Amino acid sequence: TDLEPGGYVVHIDHGIARYVGNIVRGAPGAEREYLLLEYSGGDKLYVPVDQVDRITPYVGSGGAPALSRLGTADWARTKSRVRRAAQELAQELLRLYAARHVSKGFAYSPDSSLQHEFEDTFPYVETEDQITAIQEVKADMEAERPMDRLVCGDVGYGKTEVALRGAFKAVSDSKQVAVLVPTTVLALQHYETFRHRLAAFPVRVEMLSRLRSKREQRQVIEGLRRGEVDIVIGTHRLLQKDVAFHDLGLLIVDEEQRFGVKHKEMLKRLRTEVDVLTLTATPIPRTLQMALSGVRDMSVIETPPEDRLPIKTYVVPQGDTIVRESILREMDRGGQVFYVHNRVQDIARVAARLQEMVPEARIAVGHGQMEESQLERVMLGFVQHQQDVLVCTTIIESGLDMPNVNTIIVDDAANFGLSQLYQLRGRVGRGAQRAYAYLMYRPHSRVSEEAQKRLDAIAQATELGAGFRIAMKDLEIRGAGNFLGPEQSGHVAAVGLELYTRMLERAVREARTGAPVPEPPEVAIDLPIEASLPPSYVPDRETRLRLYRRLAATATQRDLEEMENELRDRFGPLPEPAFNLVSLIELKLLAAEVGVTSISVLEGDVVLHTSRAPGSLLSRFRTPIRIVPGQVRFEFRGPQERWLPLVRSVLLEMTASEAAEPGARVAAGR
Repeated sequence: TDLEPGGYVVHIDHGIARYVGNIVRGAPGAEREYLLLEYSGGDKLYVPVDQVDRITPYVGSGGAPALSRLGTADWARTKSRVRRAAQELAQELLRLYAARHVSKGFAYSPDSSLQHEFEDTFPYVETEDQITAIQEVKADMEAERPMDRLVCGDVGYGKTEVALRGAFKAVSDSKQVAVLVPTTVLALQHYETFRHRLAAFPVRVEMLSRLRSKREQRQVIEGLRRGEVDIVIGTHRLLQKDVAFHDLGLLIVDEEQRFGVKHKEMLKRLRTEVDVLTLTATPIPRTLQMALSGVRDMSVIETPPEDRLPIKTYVVPQGDTIVRESILREMDRGGQVFYVHNRVQDIARVAARLQEMVPEARIAVGHGQMEESQLERVMLGFVQHQQDVLVCTTIIESGLDMPNVNTIIVDDAANFGLSQLYQLRGRVGRGAQRAYAYLMYRPHSRVSEEAQKRLDAIAQATELGAGFRIAMKDLEIRGAGNFLGPEQSGHVAAVGLELYTRMLERAVREARTGAPVPEPPEVAIDLPIEASLPPSYVPDRETRLRLYRRLAATATQRDLEEMENELRDRFGPLPEPAFNLVSLIELKLLAAEVGVTSISVLEGDVVLHTSRAPGSLLSRFRTPIRIVPGQVRFEFRGPQERWLPLVRSVLLEMTASEAAEPGARVAAGR
C-alpha cells in the first residue's frame, strides 16, 4: 500500500501515471486533500482522498512504464485486452486443477486423543493465525479431495509447527509423510526438530540427503517401501526414481520456489494423488500464482510470536572496527554470530582474517562443498555452542532456527537478491533477544542502482511481518517477469501486477460460477466541505496515506465504525475535517446501496446521479425535490455544516423506498 512521490501508480479508471504527491485544494472552509497524478503530455488528475482505493502502486516490467493518456480510449482498450487474456488463463488454471477437485483423496479421521496429547507438547503459545492455519489444514485433510494448501508466513512465524501437526495427523491414520526441503542443512534441522517433537510417540522419522552414507540411504529407501518409515525428511533426493513409498499420504514442501522446473513437474504429478502442504516465507512470484488467482487454497500467518522484536538493520561500509565490535557485543551477552561470505574459494582466508581480528572468538567454517560428515559435525557443533562465529555461505538461508544466534554480518551484501537478504536476516532474532543485522558493502567499489534499491528496501522493511512488502519490492525492482509464465508478463506490464491479479481473480470466480461478477460501484462525491486528515492530526504522510486507503476501502458501516474508533484511539478526538471525511465515506456506502453514482452541487441544487427511482421519496421528504431522468435534484440554501446530514437523510429515505419498491427505475417525464 506504499505510495512514494515520483513512483508509478495505476488508477483503475484512467491508467498508469506518476504520483506527484498530496496537495490541498478548494475555497477557504471547503478544502479537500487530493493525490496529484501526472499523465502523458503533462495532463494532471486530482484524485480526492476518499477515492484512494482506486489507485495502486505499479509493479510490472521492472523498467519505467509508458504513461497513459487522459481523454482517450487507449486505457479502456488495454484493460479489455488484458481482461480477455485473464479469462483465458482462468479457464486454463481451472482445467489444470479440475483433476484435483474431482479426484478422490483420502479423508483423514477427526483428531484423536493422541493428536491432542501431541499438540499439548508444543512449548509455546500458538498465535491466532497459527491456530487458523492449523484448523484449515486439518479441515482439508479430513475432506475427500486431495489438499493443496499454501501456508504463507514470515520467517520464524511458526509454519513448521503447522506442518508437524499435519504430519502427525497423517501418521495417526497409518499414512506416510514426505518433507521436501531445498538444502541439506535445512533437512538436518527439520530432522532434529521432528525427532525431538515426536520422541515420546511411536513414530519413525528418517532423513534422506547427501549427509547420509550410501548404505544408510538404501536402508531408508527400503524402510519407505516396506512402510516401516513413517516420516522422511529430504532434499530433491526424495524425488529420484529409486524412492518408492508404501502408502504416501502427505507431501510437505518447504520453500517450493527454490526447486527447479524438473522437480516442479514431479511435484505437479504428485498433487493429484496425495495431500500437499506448501510452506513459504517470501510470497511471490511463482509459489503464489495459484493462490493469488483463487485456484489454490492459502493460509496466511501474519501474527508475530509473543516477545518477538524487530531486527535492527544497518547498511554499512565494510570495516574491521564494526565487525570486531558487533562480534564482541554478541559474545558478551552469550550469543552467537553468522558471518556470511558467499565465495567458497576464499572463505578459509576470510575466517583466518576474522580470527586475527577477534582472537577471543571460536570460529568455524561451513559451506555446501564440504564433506557430508564434516558439514554435519560443524553444524551440530555450532548448535551446541562449541563455536561463537560461523563463517558460512548462503547454506543457512532457508528456514534455520537457532535462537541463540542474534547477530548476522553479510559480506558484500550488494551482490545478494532482495528476498535472499530478507531470508538471511530472518535467521536471527528468533527468540526474545534484540537481534542485529549488518549488511556490508565495499566502500570503494561501485554499487549498481538496482543493488542500492535492494539495500534501501531491506533497511526500511524492519517491521515484523515485512515479507509481503519485501516480495512486492523485489517484483518492482526485478520486474514481474514470468509471474504466470512468459505469455502473461506482457499483460502484467500493461496494467500492473495488482490490477492484473484483481482481473484474474474475477475471471476465476466467473469461470467457477458461470455468472458475471460486477465491478464494485464507484461513487464520486464533490461537496463544498473540508474533508481530510489534517497533518496536525496525523503528522506522518505515509501513515495518512495508509489510513486514507483503509478508509476508502471500507465495505460496511461496521468496518467504518471500527476505523473511526481506531482513529480516536490512536490520534484523539476527530477534528471537523476528519469527521467530515468519515461522513463522506458513509455517504459513499449508502449511495452505492441505492445506485447513486455521484453527489455534487450544480446551480445551487444538490444533485444525485442515479439509475433508480427514489419511489415514494417525493411524498415523504419535505425538502423541495425535482426528479429528471437519471437525477434527483434538491435545493438547499442552509449553512455548509448541514450538507452532509441532509444528503445522508435523503439517501436513507431512498434506501427505505428501495426496500418498498425494489428495482424501481427513473422514468422520463415522471
